[in-house]
Amino acid sequence: MSDLNHFLDLDQIDSLTLRAMVDEGLAMKRGEAGTEKPLAGKTLAMIFEKPSTRTRVSFEVGMKQLGGDVVVLNAADLQLGRGETIADTARVLSRYVDCIMMRTFSAENIREMAEYATVPVINGLTDSSHPCQLMADVMAFEEHRGPIRGKVVAWSGDGNNMASSWIHAAAKFGFELRIACPAERSPDPALLAWAGKNGGKVTLLHDPEAAVDGADCVVTDTWVSMGDDTTNAHNQLAPFKVTEQLMAKAKPNAVFMHCLPAHREEEVSTAVIDGPQSIVFDEAENRLHSQKAILHWCLS
Repeated sequence: MSDLNHFLDLDQIDSLTLRAMVDEGLAMKRGEAGTEKPLAGKTLAMIFEKPSTRTRVSFEVGMKQLGGDVVVLNAADLQLGRGETIADTARVLSRYVDCIMMRTFSAENIREMAEYATVPVINGLTDSSHPCQLMADVMAFEEHRGPIRGKVVAWSGDGNNMASSWIHAAAKFGFELRIACPAERSPDPALLAWAGKNGGKVTLLHDPEAAVDGADCVVTDTWVSMGDDTTNAHNQLAPFKVTEQLMAKAKPNAVFMHCLPAHREEEVSTAVIDGPQSIVFDEAENRLHSQKAILHWCLS
């Protein structure tokens, strides 16, 4: 793989660089950076093999705010569905655009795109991880509660791609992460081992109250992610629903986070997601500013 600034996963980027991107995203939100249109003349290709609201809009608006332009390619628009390889698609798109963002199923698709592209590639979500969302999440927490280093984040729900990216983030940003999930839906043991070897304080539990006890932040995600056709998920995850009673186990000033879309009264009660501790719409807003910082880093 080349030495291009690919944004593929948090574990592949050093902590100082990630820290700088979060800080730049916050500065862009305050209007203190990015106003000089640093990406003027640049074009981003966005490939969507999965539906998207926040990823599409935030990347498109963000690129334009920085002076650049975008090309949107849905799966039906491409030759991938008719047998063209990702490698050939990467080679061709690299002749036209300055950066490629891909939202796809397999992490292998992103790796193959980055291997053959001659421009930076951004992971807009896979079944394994969602690193762009975590940059916005860290920004949102720090806006409300200050530096996340040393804080306690509790995850209650599926051990899915978002949980995996929170594990990466715990090691890179220096906070404690407690994951509560059904044993059958635990994160990849290799990922937990990676966190341990890289200074991450990550604990796997199966009791949501134990995970949330004294936490600074409580996080969850939808019970059935895109591409997950597990029919038993709701039964397995019902005890991990974030309710007012569960939030009461956290610190009194704890925040609630959810990457959206949310299913009220499934993974989270309406009283929590619409309540005073919820910062979910600040998370959503920060997708715009964190994407701009990611794009600037990729293209700088």
